[in-house]
Amino acid sequence: MIEVNNLVKHYGSVKAVDDISFTVERGEILGFLGPNAAGKTTTMRVITGFLPASAGTVRVAGFEVFEQALEVKKRIGYLPENPPVYFDMRVRDYLKFVATIKGVEPKAINVEVARVAERMSITEVMDNLIGKLSKGYKQRVGFAQALLNNPPVLILDEPTNGLDPRQIIEVREIIRSLGQDHTVILSTHILPEVSMTCSRIAIINEGKLVKIDTPENLTAQIQGSESITLEIEGPVVDVQSALAQATNVTSVSVQPTRRDDVAIYKVESQRGSDIRKALAALIVGKSWGLLGMKSETLSLEDIFLRLTTKEEEVN
Repeated sequence: MIEVNNLVKHYGSVKAVDDISFTVERGEILGFLGPNAAGKTTTMRVITGFLPASAGTVRVAGFEVFEQALEVKKRIGYLPENPPVYFDMRVRDYLKFVATIKGVEPKAINVEVARVAERMSITEVMDNLIGKLSKGYKQRVGFAQALLNNPPVLILDEPTNGLDPRQIIEVREIIRSLGQDHTVILSTHILPEVSMTCSRIAIINEGKLVKIDTPENLTAQIQGSESITLEIEGPVVDVQSALAQATNVTSVSVQPTRRDDVAIYKVESQRGSDIRKALAALIVGKSWGLLGMKSETLSLEDIFLRLTTKEEEVN
């Protein structure tokens, strides 16, 4: 649905986007992550045709963004970081205006406006001036205009910006449901936002595409091994020795506790191996006390930091 090939964007001597390529399939939700000024928003603006590329090509639904701009814009709903709303218009009038621009049939405009208003829970403010709405409601109105005419592609730049926690949860559910019928690119600085809504993550740093994959695959690629933390009651030297000799175990470290016969063991194993059952059987067979077992995985924050601060180690 979206094809980006060797995309480059210069601002004078600054290369904001540096030769990035990726595709997004129909029904997929791709999350853009990166530090400030990484190139996320610039990439999204180029995809929508808002900015021209310096080099490379972008195709949306088979249409080239710069050669067939009108066809592309018919198929994209765009929510920029700052909602494109007119403060001196009432919500209903604004959405009707946008629906007209997007080519909604005149007889269908009222129905379409009502649909997106209900979807974004703004029906109670439809006759209010946009300038007098809270920041959260302005964001919802901006989201609603992106949904008008049911475009197959949605480009959402910080879609939960300004929303309260309850509204954020509602918008997450909306985005997940939209992914069933739309192709979505979502940019956000809120890391849990990506893990909760996106099927793949693209991490951008200094204009370069560092990694693009599922959250699970990113974790596996970077972590390098499986890690399990165990709290065991038993003779520390004997326990450590037995754990170290278990199949697929690569290392064992020990953290003492206040009790001499209880310690916390961090066991590293070969990637892809699940040794929890074997370790539990070993401990029980030795008549030691298994007081706790926890699998350790990298958080999305860990992955993000490793990829953006130590890029050379993972490329």
